[in-house]
Formats: sequence, C-alpha cells, structure tokens
Amino acid sequence: MPNPNRDEAARVLLRDVFGFTEFLKGQEAVVGRLLAGRSVLAIFPTGAGKSLCYQLPALMLDGLTLVISPLIALMKDQLDFLAARSIPAARLDSSLDRETTLGVYDALNNGRLKLLFIAPERLNNERFTRSLERHNISLLAIDEAHCISEWGHNFRPDYLKIAQLAKDLKVERVLCLTATATPKVAQDVCDEFRVAGDDLVHTGFYRPNLRPAVTPTDGEQRDAVLLSRLAKRRRGPTIVYVTLQRTAERVAEALIDAGYPARAYHAGLENDQRSAIQDAFMASGDMIVVATIAFGMGVDKSNIRYVYHYNLPKSLESYSQEIGRAGRDGLESVCEMLVCRDDVVVLENFSYGDTPTAEAVREFVEDVFGRGDQFVVPIHELSQRHDMRILVVKTLLTYLELDGVIRSTGAFYSSVKFQPQKGSKEMLARFDARRAEFLRQVFRQAKKGKTWFALDIDATAAAISSPRERIMAAIGYLEEQGDLIVQASGLRDAYRVLKMLPDRRQLAESLMERFWRREQLDIARVRNVVELAEQPGCLTRHMLAYFGESRDDCGHCSRCAGHPRPGRGATDRAPDARPPDG
Repeated sequence: MPNPNRDEAARVLLRDVFGFTEFLKGQEAVVGRLLAGRSVLAIFPTGAGKSLCYQLPALMLDGLTLVISPLIALMKDQLDFLAARSIPAARLDSSLDRETTLGVYDALNNGRLKLLFIAPERLNNERFTRSLERHNISLLAIDEAHCISEWGHNFRPDYLKIAQLAKDLKVERVLCLTATATPKVAQDVCDEFRVAGDDLVHTGFYRPNLRPAVTPTDGEQRDAVLLSRLAKRRRGPTIVYVTLQRTAERVAEALIDAGYPARAYHAGLENDQRSAIQDAFMASGDMIVVATIAFGMGVDKSNIRYVYHYNLPKSLESYSQEIGRAGRDGLESVCEMLVCRDDVVVLENFSYGDTPTAEAVREFVEDVFGRGDQFVVPIHELSQRHDMRILVVKTLLTYLELDGVIRSTGAFYSSVKFQPQKGSKEMLARFDARRAEFLRQVFRQAKKGKTWFALDIDATAAAISSPRERIMAAIGYLEEQGDLIVQASGLRDAYRVLKMLPDRRQLAESLMERFWRREQLDIARVRNVVELAEQPGCLTRHMLAYFGESRDDCGHCSRCAGHPRPGRGATDRAPDARPPDG
C-alpha cells in the first residue's frame, strides 16, 4: 500500500493547502488507504480531525467527493474552512435559495466542484439521485456512520439507503466516519460497506486533558449545585446539556438572573435564532449555552472549558460525544455530570414512546402485504392511518428489508409543479429534434393553473410511453439549468415483495419482538450511564471499556481524586419492566 510519491504529494498538500505540518493520529493511515483505492472505517474521538481524512484525498482524486452528513452546522463550518483555502466545495440543503442552488448545480455539472455536502434525506430526492448518475464519484464520505447500524445508539433508516446508493453509483471507495462505535456497531458498518478488517482505523477514545466528574444531587438541589460550580471555577466557554426544551429555557433564565451570559438553545427555536446563538458562542470567551442535544454537533470551538450534564445523557455514546466537544485545544477541561434519579424515568419514557403497540404492527403488516407483489407506500399516510410516528413506520419497513422480506426499489414523487422561466421556444432551442419533441410531449401533459403547471408523473409516463425515470431526469435537468422552478410532491417509497409469507401474524410478532429488544437496549443504555455514575472505580477506565478499549486508571477523574460516588439505587424500576402494551 505505501507509495512514496503519492504519500509525499499528500504531505505537500497537507502543508501548502491546509496549513498543517503533521498529520494527526490516524489521519495518514486513513488517507493512504483511500488513495490506494480501499474503503475505510475511521473511529476517531470528537474533534480529532476526521474531516481532513476526506478533504485532502478529494484534491488528489479525479472525480467528485460526496459527503453525507446530518449536520448543516458542520457543512457550513467546513465550507468556510475550504473556501479560505480556495478549495471548490458546496452544499445542497433546504436552507439555500433558488439562485444559490442553481449555482451549485452549475458548478457540479461543469466539473468545478471537488466536494459536495448533502444530508442523508436528500437521497429521497429522485431528481437529485438521477443527477448523480451523470457524475464520477471517486469518494463517498459518510459522517455519523454509526447511524447505519440497527443496534447503534442513533439508528436512522435513511442511512440504510446509502450502501445501495454507493453500489448503484459505482462509487470507487467509501469512508465511514464516527466518534462513537462499540465493536458490534463497527462490525455492522464494515459489513454494510465491505470494509476489510485491516482498513478499520481506530485511534482510541482516551483524551487525557478531560476531567470527568460525577456529582450526586436531587431535583431541588440541582440548580444550586450548578451555580456553585460556576461560581468556584474560572469562567470559560461552557455547555450545559439538558433533556427537555423547557428545562433549557428555565435553567438559562436562572443563570442570567445570577449574572451569567447564558442562552437557551434547542430545536424549538427558529433557524436564525439558533444561528445567532451559535455565532455568539463561537465569538465569546465565557458564554454559557444551556442546550438540548441539538447543540454542539458540528460546532468546532477549540476552547470549550466546561461541559455540564444537568440531566443524565441518554447513553454512554451520547456522553462520549458530548464531552468530546470540550478541550479540543488540548488544555484541561472539566466534564461534570449531575446525577439525579428523576432523569432515569424521563429517558426510559422516551424509549417506550418509540415502541408501537402490537395491534398497530399487526394492522401495518396486513396493510403493506395486502398491496400485492409490488407496492408503493406514502410514509405520512401510513403514519396517520396506524397512529405511529414517521420514524417508527420507516423503521418497520427497514426491518422488513433487513430480513429479506421486501426490497426497496427507490423513492419517488408522484407529481411535480413547475414554473417556466423562459418561453418554450427558447428553452427547447438547444436540444436536438428528438429530445425537443420528447420535452414537448411532456409539457403537453401538464395542467396549467394560475401560476404553476402540474404534472402527474405516472400518468405522463403512460400517456407518452416513456419511462418515468427519463421524465424525472429531464425535469431535473431543466431545473438545474434554471429553465424551470420545480416543486415535487407526493413522496412515495416503492418496494418489491421478495417473500410472501403465509403467516402474517407471526411476522408481526417477530417485528414486535425486535422493537421490544431495541427498547430494552435503549433502556440498558440509560442504565449504563447510571452504572458509570455508581461504580466505585475510575470513570475513564469504565467508560473506555464499554467501547472495547482497555487502560489503567486515569488518575484525574473525580473517582480517582477520591470524591464519593452516588449511592446505589439511582432507579427503582426493574431492568425488564415496561408499561403494558397498548
């Protein structure tokens, strides 16, 4: 695998373009494997330089590097970083205006982009995926890759489409990135993307400058404990993590009343409010953000001195990720968890809320398999009909795919609306006679409204005897060229039945068992946090063991410093208890 000329070229780019004199731990191993044409899973702690692992190879590979990330904040930060180094990169997301979007497509279609950032949900955009087929994707980078694993702490069904996309687009190599993966989750990711065992690069989770601490408290004392900690310690950029939005607002108000520069941050705020808070935090030397987990993902601030968990984190994976945002400058940073038994019930109830009733699952199975060998499902309609969250519907369909019972044949829109930006004569003039006639046939099927033309895709395909894929590709191309403003509607997911099982009740029961197992796994994750807080030994060693890493006592966590642990019994519920079904 070593190639002296290639490796030297990478080091030159590292110095001259990115401004770094040395690779960080693990980066060179990842870059070398990718440049040799191999797919890689990189498990690096938060803030350990995962982004460079695809940014640098992108400049040395011939085609496009496509980066899939659920974090718009991360995309924005990286684009600023890349723009400062004159590296051609862009993002596509729903926050962009039309002119910016057209500019991105123009740069993409004319080969001026080296990196394109998208969210996983964009893979549901049929016009976009058709557009990708025209490009050579030399590297597919997947951030938060643990979301691919059914047993990961943040399983997202949309991520399962990425592996099939990589195959469909004949992607040359894949880079999977995560900061939180247990050995089982890492194996799932490697299996899904065909990453060889030698191509898993794991740098370890240990950060010697972090000072983990656990403090027992109760609901009434918690505010006083937090204020006491803030008063005794030198001020610095601080994140206080809470579970609920209303808690974020209340605690931030209490800190403001005590004279601290605090702001609440959560998903209930408008986008411009969240952006303003994040910008203020990035510029401040002592601001406190009281936040739900919506904050911190993709925030690249090196001098965060304190991370407090006002409420218990929902898992050790979440805890590791959240405290990993502290001390990226290598200086000492305190990460303190306030342990209160009241939090356990709240977190467990979140898990119970993600589990459907057995009756709803049975009705769902009968509905889906009553649609024939090939069927189309409108996710929102199924959600309303069976009184399930949309995520639960997607997860059920994903489980059926994982079991080989059905297979996705793609997501598509049933209809589009469009507004022409040019006259049809001007629009069609650049096409040859055959293509121009095809577009005329498509346009003749559109129904004119006051300001929009409406087009039923399937009806049009039948009327002009043309594949719907060709029609969508044509509409997408005209949109990219600025000839049309397009709005798609009626998102549908299409599936093919691979096994028509005679006993649907048994299938429903097996699906329900899967949800119950996952529920128990989520509850076990909460208990892992409690166990960390209650165990008498080194906090760092105990947490690292969970991720499959072995080391001696750290010597600097609160337990190693001799501070008392919370008493046993942080939760009174039996491990296998759950509310009755239905």
